[in-house]
Amino acid sequence: MTNNNILIVDDIHPIFIEQVEALGYKCNYQPTIKLTEALEIIAGYAGLVIRSKFNVDKQLIDAATSLRFVCRAGAGMDNIDETYAAEKNLKLINASEGNMDAVGEHAVGLLLSLMNHFNTADAEIRNGEWKREANRGFELKGKTVGIIGYGFMGKSFARKLSGFEVEVIAYDKYKTGFSDRYAREVTMEEIVKHSDVLSVHVPLTKETNGMISDELLFHFKKPIFFINTSRGKVAQVRAVLNAIKAGKILGAGLDVLETEKFPALGEQEWFDDLKKSGKVLLTPHVAGWTFDSYRKISEVMAGKLAEASLVIGD
Repeated sequence: MTNNNILIVDDIHPIFIEQVEALGYKCNYQPTIKLTEALEIIAGYAGLVIRSKFNVDKQLIDAATSLRFVCRAGAGMDNIDETYAAEKNLKLINASEGNMDAVGEHAVGLLLSLMNHFNTADAEIRNGEWKREANRGFELKGKTVGIIGYGFMGKSFARKLSGFEVEVIAYDKYKTGFSDRYAREVTMEEIVKHSDVLSVHVPLTKETNGMISDELLFHFKKPIFFINTSRGKVAQVRAVLNAIKAGKILGAGLDVLETEKFPALGEQEWFDDLKKSGKVLLTPHVAGWTFDSYRKISEVMAGKLAEASLVIGD
């Protein structure tokens, strides 16, 4: 019997269902489903669409005896066991292109706010304080912006910066020859030596887990503004706070944290210090989650699924 059934376990834009059903798939939209419930029914599905509801690990993959593909409605694939999925010949599809503009713009917004004290100045005025000198800012023009990771997100950030008259340098361990009109390829040593701003745009892997550490930040030659819109575990929060205290980081814009969501976030040993720091700007993992990217992510997934031609005919 033909199986072109797709189980959707997270909230996605309805355009995905519309476009893939036109290809011959049949979608079961279950955005509130729990892992235990998904495990009971996943054997009947050829496709799975997920954001971050749960991990697509060995347990789930083994239960999904008819599964042919997994679509991740976002950029990162860290909640999917890619190695085991490859062993099982599963096609993995993500949608980095769908939210790259959102991430690039968000990173620029965090940077401008940090450099000009928007968050603290606003709070002070609302509290009856008028502090001009304390809120004197820095201009981006003439600064060197260092980017670690030059995929869709890193390049989007570089492109958004192109009108600010900055020098953008980029390092990517897995790419060479990627210099373009937006950024110049450099070594990690040059990132550390020249950067006035550091922004990370890497996936979470064994290599990048904890990459932004006390040791790395110690070696930066100039005080920097630090932006992280990638994954929380890429940057050790305590290391960022230590660098702020030492004057190595002038301000940090963090859309992601090592631990996210309450109550777990509030229980972290570093949370009180993070909360009290006037040099940290926090957003709740929303850099890639705009009203626009909500639709674009679904369109990208549907388009890639169409290109993969995985529909089985009668």
